[in-house]
Amino acid sequence: MRWMPLAAVLLTGGWQVSAMAATCSSGSTCVFGSEGGQENSMTKEAARENKEQWDDTRNLRQKVNRRAEKQFDKIDNAIDSEESCDKSLNLNAYWEPNTRRCLDRSTGRPLNP
Repeated sequence: MRWMPLAAVLLTGGWQVSAMAATCSSGSTCVFGSEGGQENSMTKEAARENKEQWDDTRNLRQKVNRRAEKQFDKIDNAIDSEESCDKSLNLNAYWEPNTRRCLDRSTGRPLNP
């Protein structure tokens, strides 16, 4: 019975160590402070690599977003052009959906309604 408090302390301490190991495994992004005033070079290197990877993926995400925005703008402009072509007072104006242009029925030339 005297060992019960000691066992409880050891069990609690063991749980915290295993919890730390579960949350800060080798593939995670946990960074600890310096140990005893000395910098841990492996921790700093892992943090640097994680930052570098984050920056690279950030650049890729920005490229994807710019491309998506460009496609959206192209479609949005085509919708505006179609509406202005349909509202045009020129009776020969018609909207060509394949080329997304307003054309003249008689000549086939592009119009600016």
